[in-house]
Amino acid sequence: MYNKMTEGEDEKMTNRWQKDADGILIFTGLFSAALAALLTVSVQDLKPSSQDTSAFYLANIYQLLADQNISHASILATPVQPPVFSPPKSAVLVNSLWFLSLVISLTSALLATMLQQWARRY
Repeated sequence: MYNKMTEGEDEKMTNRWQKDADGILIFTGLFSAALAALLTVSVQDLKPSSQDTSAFYLANIYQLLADQNISHASILATPVQPPVFSPPKSAVLVNSLWFLSLVISLTSALLATMLQQWARRY
């Protein structure tokens, strides 16, 4: 009699765990998808813009062509490099937090999946 009662309670408990894990999986899936979309946009702030590099070189070409006092030998002798790119600290911080939240979300999805598998065996 006691075993039948505990089996019934255990069955109810594992069903609740599986339903909770289903809810967690749905939420983390939607959250991770939204986060991935935000990450694809914000990660662009961490690398130099090709438009800025092109504008830098075009400005140098314009200066060389506009100044007729410069000889052709001095043009070839002085290679001009664009300024070194360093991303803004705020962009690094924001992207670090986005990646951290994505890792936490995926970890919770993994744990919910493991909970479901364990509940099936229990």
